[in-house]
Amino acid sequence: MNIKIIDLSVEIYQKCPTLPNHPPMVLSEYQTHQTIREAEGVKFSCASMYMSMGEHTGTHVDAFSHFDPDPNAKSIDQMPLENFYTDGICLDLSHKPLKSNITIEDLEKALDKDKLNINPKDTVLLYMAHFDRTYGTNKFLTDFPGLTRSSAEWLGKKGITSFGVEAVSPGTPGKNNFDVHNVCKEMGFTHIEGLTNLDKLIGKGRFKFIGLPLKIRGGTGSPIRAIAVF
Repeated sequence: MNIKIIDLSVEIYQKCPTLPNHPPMVLSEYQTHQTIREAEGVKFSCASMYMSMGEHTGTHVDAFSHFDPDPNAKSIDQMPLENFYTDGICLDLSHKPLKSNITIEDLEKALDKDKLNINPKDTVLLYMAHFDRTYGTNKFLTDFPGLTRSSAEWLGKKGITSFGVEAVSPGTPGKNNFDVHNVCKEMGFTHIEGLTNLDKLIGKGRFKFIGLPLKIRGGTGSPIRAIAVF
């Protein structure tokens, strides 16, 4: 059996892009091979790094507890692992201008274009060419396309497990972003942010999506190593 894996995750590095309301990424040397230890004539060195970051760094998934104030809302360590190992599709929305809203009509046209269907429990990835156009610039954190309440509800009614975007938020900044988070709360699904390489999925049909989170006790989200498996 031939398996092809496409990496959908961004790099995590010192001061990689994060929203200002989340902790910054700090990565530095802690031990280096310049420090030599010796025991009974045996010399040894090891390298390690210090890392400090928020749960919502890089390619990550939001736990239900991130957007739902209910004390019973599941934290990332409580969410079923099946939520992060699903069938997936990717919709081509790369023609949409930066800062524009993704409508229900946009989603329907993208499905028709590549002859795709959304099945219950799917993960639906949305390729908006945002990473291609803005990564490494200030616009990456501000100028992304995004869903609205109505288009997020349309996805939720399909029974999806989650949807994923390249941007740092699922809706355009402001009201739309808050609305989309609230739809996730109301309809019981979540979303993945900070994806990349989604262009490599367009026109390829269905795949297996895997994006397992860290087991952070009480976590409101977690970085994931997101991949598509064909």
